Amino acid sequence: MSIPDHASANFRTMLRAAENDDLALLECSDAITGQPRYVICTVSFDGEEYLFTPFGHLADGNPYEAYVPPDAPTRADE
Repeated sequence: MSIPDHASANFRTMLRAAENDDLALLECSDAITGQPRYVICTVSFDGEEYLFTPFGHLADGNPYEAYVPPDAPTRADE
């Protein structure tokens, strides 16, 4: 399974933002559950206001339990 172009482009954007100290961690609410989420955002300034672009949120709990490699069995397979 290969990583889609849009995901690679977003990752490169996030790396550039990190190099320029233009990353922020914001507390937001999940749109469906309302639970707090800690969201990684890039930060830009349009001359009048700061713009925050969300790229993803930090995993709750143990991330080693939340993710598996692409072809590994999942809990859904049990």
